[in-house]
Amino acid sequence: MNDIASDYSWPTCVACGHELWVSENGRQACQPCEDKTAKRLAELPGLFQQLNTTASLMRGARKTGAATTGSRVPPIPPRLEVLSLVAAGGVATRLRDIEDAWRKTLGWTVAPWRGSPTEAVPEHTKFLINNLPWACDAYESIDQDIEDIRRLHTEVPAALTGERRPGRVNVGLCPTTDPETGSPCGNQLTATAASHRIRCTECGTEWADMGAWRELRLAQQAATERGAAA
Repeated sequence: MNDIASDYSWPTCVACGHELWVSENGRQACQPCEDKTAKRLAELPGLFQQLNTTASLMRGARKTGAATTGSRVPPIPPRLEVLSLVAAGGVATRLRDIEDAWRKTLGWTVAPWRGSPTEAVPEHTKFLINNLPWACDAYESIDQDIEDIRRLHTEVPAALTGERRPGRVNVGLCPTTDPETGSPCGNQLTATAASHRIRCTECGTEWADMGAWRELRLAQQAATERGAAA
């Protein structure tokens, strides 16, 4: 009985790593993560509209039939991060991919026609907000989608202001041990101030909060000591 109790670990939110409340038992993501994601989704259409207007100005767009003069005000110098977010593969596409994945899991029609990116972004966000409670409760890949939505919500304002995203820094080697060889993974780990996650691109191990980061540092020190002793 004691062995069973010692092996038990309290369920945690797959998105932030915090322990779930008793009332959240069985959920994939905690209520605070759901609330933050819903807020970000609600703000994205307005942010995208600003971004799309900025992109139009960069292209030197003007209304059809507008009066012209002998001189023309030059357009705003183009910034690739703005144009890439309003083009194919940008905000609308990334939201569509999340919606399609949810629809596929639910057994619903995939890829309904949403129109242009300007028309599509509000429709995608509306669908995602309406179905976010289900996803946070039962969708196993919700952690990835919450992170993608958080990134979008960060990238769009940064593109509008021209603010550069924080760079990545090396934080040591991955200490995860291969169960077959007993050797540490050894892949270089990186981190950024824009995310609370450290993820090994080689073995897929993740460290998602301060407690996990401390465990990572201890494991790295232990691996270094083992290497020195060998």
